[in-house]
Amino acid sequence: MQTNDSATVKNETFKQKVLRIMYPFIRKMGKKGKNGTILANDQKASPLTSFYDLKVFLNTGKTLSFNELKGRKVILVNSASNCGYTGQYSELQTLHERYGDSLQIIAFPANDFAGQEKSNDGEIAQFCQVNYGVTFPVAKKGVVVKDAEQHPVFRWLTDKTLNGWNEHAPDWNFGKYIINEQGVLTHYFGPSVSPLDVEFIDALK
Repeated sequence: MQTNDSATVKNETFKQKVLRIMYPFIRKMGKKGKNGTILANDQKASPLTSFYDLKVFLNTGKTLSFNELKGRKVILVNSASNCGYTGQYSELQTLHERYGDSLQIIAFPANDFAGQEKSNDGEIAQFCQVNYGVTFPVAKKGVVVKDAEQHPVFRWLTDKTLNGWNEHAPDWNFGKYIINEQGVLTHYFGPSVSPLDVEFIDALK
């Protein structure tokens, strides 16, 4: 059993090495299209329902109430393990370590784009930890696109009657939404915008 587990991790790591090599090219090309979308709440619209009424079930079996996030900036990102943008796990971990308790990052694994997520939460958790050393919370696998099964958090993020202004759903894996310390949705960044890009860091200030 141990040999099989080791082989699985080795194979995934090899696949990710290939994707990491491709990542800068994918990101550069994607910035010219919808994956480079940046939206900002320039009108400073307030949410019509509270962000802090939401909660998320984590792949650890625990529940995180967003009421615990008051006074902190929050990044919510839809993720996948086998995507050309998966290297952003490393960049998000860098932000997690840089900003500490002033910033909460939560990843929402989903299989909504080209079937690029693993089959179960255990595999996803192992992948994130082994390959990217992720220590920020990861939600149970769900749906982030607009349909009947859409995760309640992403329903709030993509419905202006809830968040106050935004209707834009993720364009692909690793769409990123920023919430400020007062529970206001301030930005959406498409997958081709790195969490370490200047415009993204500026949005966290």
